[in-house]
Amino acid sequence: MAHKRTVHVRRVYEAPEQADGARVLVDRIWPRGMTKEKAHLDEWCKQVAPSTELRKWYGHDPERFAEFSLRYRAELEDPQRAAALEHLRDLAKGRTLTLLTATRHPDISEAEVLAELLRG
Repeated sequence: MAHKRTVHVRRVYEAPEQADGARVLVDRIWPRGMTKEKAHLDEWCKQVAPSTELRKWYGHDPERFAEFSLRYRAELEDPQRAAALEHLRDLAKGRTLTLLTATRHPDISEAEVLAELLRG
């Protein structure tokens, strides 16, 4: 039986919690108004973020999330993104991983798509 990884998705603007484990920002663009000190990041993995074209097409429209998820998963097969995803898998081995995003709706973000892939 495969071990399920503990992967959380949170907004980078929320205060860090003890249970966060490794905190990794997965957005391509640095969050507006956020300092590196306030972010309390272990890492910024922008290589795993969706393309600018896909991000702009999606625009965090809830009705487009299913299609966004499919397109983003296809983008994750790109060698550079696939290597970044594998790096996140390694980070999640044996410890909690929290994927951070600046979006107001993290449950329909690239971080949620990544979390689903990493938990599997």
